[in-house]
Amino acid sequence: MDVKDVVAVVSGGASGLGEGTARALASAGAKVAILDMGLDKAKAVADEIGGIALQCDVSDAVSAEQAMADVEAQLGPCGIAVNCAGIAPAKRIVGREGPQALEDFNKVIQVNLVGTFNIMRLAAAQMQKRDPNADGERGVIVSTASVAAFEGQIGQAAYAASKGGVVALTLPAAREFAKSGIRVNAIAPGLFGTPMLLGMPQEVQDSLASTLPFPSRFGKPEEYAKLVLHMVDNAIMNGEVVRLDSALRMQPK
Repeated sequence: MDVKDVVAVVSGGASGLGEGTARALASAGAKVAILDMGLDKAKAVADEIGGIALQCDVSDAVSAEQAMADVEAQLGPCGIAVNCAGIAPAKRIVGREGPQALEDFNKVIQVNLVGTFNIMRLAAAQMQKRDPNADGERGVIVSTASVAAFEGQIGQAAYAASKGGVVALTLPAAREFAKSGIRVNAIAPGLFGTPMLLGMPQEVQDSLASTLPFPSRFGKPEEYAKLVLHMVDNAIMNGEVVRLDSALRMQPK
């Protein structure tokens, strides 16, 4: 799909991987809408790239429905949707204080998995309204999984489960939307230089980076964004989950 003049929605687009993706899509000519809980930061990024910003809780049906309706009203129906909104708290299933609170596990599932599905369902409904291109294509959805979906570490049970769900969601969604000319892919990043990682002490950052075979550094948001743009451009890339991890294989802890 040619990105130019296509409406692109990026959840979690105010920072990290989402911000890098929003900037790359805008540079390629897309009409970008940033959906994020942090409206001030989202507006700052949107103003820089010539897009729009909307406050959105991806785990809430009404919030997402309103945000996506506003996107369509202001820019037109969504043609590209990139799911980057997510949280990654670490907690053991049974810790020193006893079993993990069920609501803690549920919150991660709601934001990372349900939130991905929420934006996917709403974006796909809008994509079906678009005129197809020469290939019959109407839209592209890219979700963010994680290497934790395959090698979740101790303390990552909720996060790994949520990202494993994103992986499992990708193929059935691609199969269902095929008749409408909508492709669905996912990226499973390893260690990237997002605010969460860069906020850790330098010695922790150095220790984590040393586990990466090559290159032994954190990935950059713009490198994630490059793969998003390739997935949008490559018309036969569908139903795929691609690791982007410097050959990292996570150890138990």
